Amino acid sequence: MTFCHGLTGGIGSGKSTVASLFSELGARIVDTDLISHQLTQTDGLAIPAIRREFGTAFINTTGALDRPKMREAVFADIATKHRLEAILHPLILAESKALACSKNDAPYTLVVVPLLFESSHYRNWLHSVIVVDCTEEQQIARTSRRSELVETDVRTIMAQQMTRKQRLQLADEVIRNDGGIGDLRLQVEKLHSRLIQL
Repeated sequence: MTFCHGLTGGIGSGKSTVASLFSELGARIVDTDLISHQLTQTDGLAIPAIRREFGTAFINTTGALDRPKMREAVFADIATKHRLEAILHPLILAESKALACSKNDAPYTLVVVPLLFESSHYRNWLHSVIVVDCTEEQQIARTSRRSELVETDVRTIMAQQMTRKQRLQLADEVIRNDGGIGDLRLQVEKLHSRLIQL
């Protein structure tokens, strides 16, 4: 039996760093952000549906999704966001399940889902959910450095996500990412030791 655990957290919380640390210890990682990028790259499975729904204006010269343009449209209009999600989410879910359930020598699988609690499609087949947590100030600082977004843009994204308090209430496990990499690694190693016992 393959044990699948969810890994989530707010934007800028450090999910990718934590996932990399688990991967170093032998966990299999299924990253829904990576799947989303693959679906929307040149000749990606989602491109025909996006072209039909939104027109060629949202497809760039290489035949991939024009991500900056779509991001702007999604921020400006919640209905546009829902239309895009209606295309992408079923495809991401299907691919995530296929990868998570495929045979592998890893002791367990971590499915990285930024909006795991906001979606109703993941919690029912994951054995537990790990939340990566840090302060809102750290989220803003990290996201601004990584994505070159201004604070107001980051706060707009955060406002569309579940609050920090809500995520912590729903978490089965919490990894605090408000210290150094050494402390983070130690937390991951301790949790990994518990997960492999399953």
